[in-house]
Amino acid sequence: MPPARPSFPGGFLWGAATSAHQTEGNNTGSDWWARENAPHPDVPQRSGDAADSWHRYADEMTLLSDLGLGAYRFSVEWARIEPEPGHPSRAALQHYRRMIEACLDLGLRPVVTLHHFTNPLWFARRGGWSDPGAPDLFARYAEFVAPILDDVEWVCTINEPNLLAGAPDDPRTGAALPSLAAPDPAATAHLIEAHRRARDVLGGLQPGTRTGWSIAAQAYHAMPGCEDAMIAYRRPREDVFLEAAQGDGFIGVQAYLRTFIDEHGPVPVPDGVEKTLMGWEYFPRALEIAVRHAWYVGGRTPLLVTENGIATDDDARRIDYTHEALRGLHAAMSDGVDVRGYLHWSAIDNYEWGSYRPTFGLISWDPETFARTPKPSARWLGDVARTGILHRP
Repeated sequence: MPPARPSFPGGFLWGAATSAHQTEGNNTGSDWWARENAPHPDVPQRSGDAADSWHRYADEMTLLSDLGLGAYRFSVEWARIEPEPGHPSRAALQHYRRMIEACLDLGLRPVVTLHHFTNPLWFARRGGWSDPGAPDLFARYAEFVAPILDDVEWVCTINEPNLLAGAPDDPRTGAALPSLAAPDPAATAHLIEAHRRARDVLGGLQPGTRTGWSIAAQAYHAMPGCEDAMIAYRRPREDVFLEAAQGDGFIGVQAYLRTFIDEHGPVPVPDGVEKTLMGWEYFPRALEIAVRHAWYVGGRTPLLVTENGIATDDDARRIDYTHEALRGLHAAMSDGVDVRGYLHWSAIDNYEWGSYRPTFGLISWDPETFARTPKPSARWLGDVARTGILHRP
């Protein structure tokens, strides 16, 4: 008899993810918009209209629901909600509330992220996460957002703070390009405090929410004889942030690749191995390694896979990658790792922080008409979500 196909538990959360700046378009009050539109930008492409999801969010939501997925992760944009310090935009808040209601009406469970890399330009010019006042400002922002989060169970405070803590700033705008450079200890401390302050705000104003943050996992591997060097390299870039999340409502795990470490740091991906459009090694097992590590270091806090996917033009390869990643995820769950759901990155092809070339989406879109087209991978993942059974297409 052929081996039984992996079966995921009932109630497992299946969905896909996006972020505001990468899909909405014309996020003009943000540090990243200033960076992209500087006289001599240091990124090859500007976001521009992006996928126009500010107006067309219901299009991808409807597709995801029709395909059989049950959750949609998106971010609310701080620069739109608080365009000037202390002055929230009620119109922007109502817009994001309509997005939440659209999810609920379509049977999608909203997973809302408060901060996904971009800042209001005024915050960046104050020093961003290096500013000692950053936790107070983020807590105030959380107070602005909290009233629209009725019926939202899952709230991620900050996306990949471990990348933000090491991000080099554009000196002209203060915008940060997410990075695994050595984290700034002050920024790390401010991000942890901001997360805790926001978690406390939401716990007081929306006690039904399950609050956490998401960590960029690298599935670190040590080169021969370099185990101690790998552990020392990983700790400030990953483990400190997992430990800070112990006891949260959940820890978000975001995994795409593995990173080899020798005594000098990361080792380049060797020639001759398969690479994604991001230049990363094709390595689906990264997800299993990441969730096992997060479960251990995070003190057995429940996990939610908030991002996992592959940048590729070959959608059949996207299915291959996701199938193998989910096999590994199921193996970890079978060993007792408490994973509550899987959100694929990304729902739709988007702006990948300087370029539209890397395509992660389950859905493509036309740059002239913005018409959305689901890929075969979207239909396959929707079928897995409907049945809970992992299978080949």
